[in-house]
Amino acid sequence: MSDRLLLALAWAAGCGIGSVFFGGLWWTVQKGLSSRQPALWFLSSLLVRTGVALAGFYFVSGGKFERLLVCMLGFVTARAAVTWLTKPKVQSSSEARSAP
Repeated sequence: MSDRLLLALAWAAGCGIGSVFFGGLWWTVQKGLSSRQPALWFLSSLLVRTGVALAGFYFVSGGKFERLLVCMLGFVTARAAVTWLTKPKVQSSSEARSAP
């Protein structure tokens, strides 16, 4: 395979790893806030998400520093995407006045 294709795949894998990591974090916060044992949720989520991310980085990099960097760039891209997708909806002032 060409180097560019491998780097593109590494970026896509980084996006997937980041989506799982940050999506899992968002889900954990939602569940943990309403749980009777939030510490268990947060600790177990941290361990699972970190383990998945580290294993993903290890396998995607294949010992190549360039692939690791591109994978991490995809990871950060996924962070921005998950942050944008999960932000709360803000009502405009005109919508707030017309709401019952």
